[in-house]
Amino acid sequence: MKKFLQEQKRRNKKLYYFGLLNFIAAIICIGLTLVDHRQILGINAWMKPMKFFFSIWIMSWTMGWLLYYLQYRRAVVVYSWVLIISMIIETGIISIQSARGLRSHFNVSTALDAVLFAVMGAVISLFTIWTIYICYLFFRQKEFSIPVVFLWGIRIGMIIFILSALEGGLMVHYLRHTIGGPDGSRGLPIVNWSRIYGDLRVAHFFGLHALQIIPLLSYFVVSGKKELFLFSIIYTLMVAAFLMMALRAVPLV
Repeated sequence: MKKFLQEQKRRNKKLYYFGLLNFIAAIICIGLTLVDHRQILGINAWMKPMKFFFSIWIMSWTMGWLLYYLQYRRAVVVYSWVLIISMIIETGIISIQSARGLRSHFNVSTALDAVLFAVMGAVISLFTIWTIYICYLFFRQKEFSIPVVFLWGIRIGMIIFILSALEGGLMVHYLRHTIGGPDGSRGLPIVNWSRIYGDLRVAHFFGLHALQIIPLLSYFVVSGKKELFLFSIIYTLMVAAFLMMALRAVPLV
């Protein structure tokens, strides 16, 4: 573990420390759930920021690790700062709204809430555009020091990640993540995905975490591109099935 952390830090110091800060913030949120029992849509007010902090910790370290393979160092530096600044704004607004006992996403009940939600949408859009550019650079670059299967794992993982980020636009369109009923229905533990109606967050979750799953599989499990492409197709179809289920108001469980 010590060697992994040292290598993570060496590859991208900015994203290493930013990821670490998000991990610490997630732990603080867990502590806050023990002393602040207010609920938003049926769950503790600090559960949502906790999940976002954990997700951004994982994403920051993943990107920090993968960006190391790109030769376009200026683009890597700019992207690292885009990630950091956009995610600070995102989690900052989520945390502020949680502290106020209010929803952060899809909340347009007042002018202030609508502005905060719009700002989150703007920074996530900027981050997604830059991620698309980084994905393009992984295709543009001709020489890599890593196995070709791992390279394709990174490329495919990023493509699915980007598509799933864009799928978040559906939630903005509906101004909710639940299809067939209101947000806040009885959900699964921790993730709180609806057990009664369709939930767009299921496909969103699995699609975003293709950024970790596909590269890890390509590095540790599969031995050739055909196997990788086959698994990636199956995985993409699974995410698409989760999306179709949600749109038809069918819960995961």
